[in-house]
Amino acid sequence: MIEIERPKELARLRRLALAAQGLLQAQPFGRGLAGAREAINHLGYVQIDTISVVERAHHHVVHSRVPGFKPDMINQLLIDKDIFEYWAHAAAFLPIADFRFSLPYKHALKSGQTHWFKNPDKKFMGELLARIESDGPLRSRDLETTTTKRSGWWDWKPAKKALEQLYMQGDLMVRDREGFQKTYDLTERVLPSHVNLKMPSMEEFATHIIDQQLRCHGLASLKGFTYQRRNSELRNTVKTLVNERLAQGDLERVKVRSGEVFIVETGALERPLPRLRNHMLILSPFDNSVIQRERLNALFQYEYQLECYVPEAKRQYGYFCLPLVYRDAFIGRMDCKAHRKTRQLEIKFLHFEPHTFDEGLVVTAFVEAIRQFCHFQQCDSVSLTNVHPEHLSQRLRSALTALG
Repeated sequence: MIEIERPKELARLRRLALAAQGLLQAQPFGRGLAGAREAINHLGYVQIDTISVVERAHHHVVHSRVPGFKPDMINQLLIDKDIFEYWAHAAAFLPIADFRFSLPYKHALKSGQTHWFKNPDKKFMGELLARIESDGPLRSRDLETTTTKRSGWWDWKPAKKALEQLYMQGDLMVRDREGFQKTYDLTERVLPSHVNLKMPSMEEFATHIIDQQLRCHGLASLKGFTYQRRNSELRNTVKTLVNERLAQGDLERVKVRSGEVFIVETGALERPLPRLRNHMLILSPFDNSVIQRERLNALFQYEYQLECYVPEAKRQYGYFCLPLVYRDAFIGRMDCKAHRKTRQLEIKFLHFEPHTFDEGLVVTAFVEAIRQFCHFQQCDSVSLTNVHPEHLSQRLRSALTALG
């Protein structure tokens, strides 16, 4: 086992993780639509979220890695059948090439081994499926009505439950989206003909997860390989395969000061890595690099909590704080809101952690990051309310005022 003791060793481990996520390179996956496709293929999933104080998470995650990305590109990838929508540890867009690895969960739901909704109305589901088969794709808004009479098809709550059950168990797929209005169709009419539909064995599924996690994170804890997956057989199979690869010398353990043990490919710490730039990234709270909070803290000593789920009186940093990465460190967080009608980005609270970086370089990098972020949010101006540490307030306000 490699013991990580010196700061330089930890810095290299951090660089490995950030580079694997595509957060150090200028355009690791290319640009525009092709870059967005490659980014999702590499990351394995992009989480979908409904919170809209800034551009939604699934757009934000790709924007952080792909120059020239525009939000409508996600739906274009869905229409082009390069990605599909389903459940990872949460609702997500996933590479179409990984479709077969969604089959075990769908089968478990359909066979009653596990439940999405208890006691689903199978008769109603059959009627709904028959309607889609005969009448064509169905939009989620087609289940809504403003009439007071609710019966049969227009009894929209049971209809929505039936629709979601059919989707989760694999009979239906999302063929496209208009914002958060989804259009559903029969799976066989959505899937491209080349997609592998063979149910993976448990060993194939575990191998896929191990390879994917090492590819997109560079390192993973044993717990992290199966993050938020409750399938005990899958977790046990992953553990067995990891131990086999460790014994064969293909993988090795790395232990950091906190005691957390990560698994890396043998020789990964000796590989060439991208050089660090005086560059800052503003990440989504649902970014793939931060979603595993324990891993984030062990590797970067960065404690992060999404406080929109915390009562307002108990919030420390704000409703929807965005993590800030500078060079190879999580250096701060920013609570902000995009006011779309006035095209203004309001920074309610900007907090920088204690660090040893040059403050002038940090401010310069932050202002450039905000310039790009404003463009992404379609905002023309920026306001800044609170800053920590306070002595940076005037310098930051002056620099941000010059933006617009």
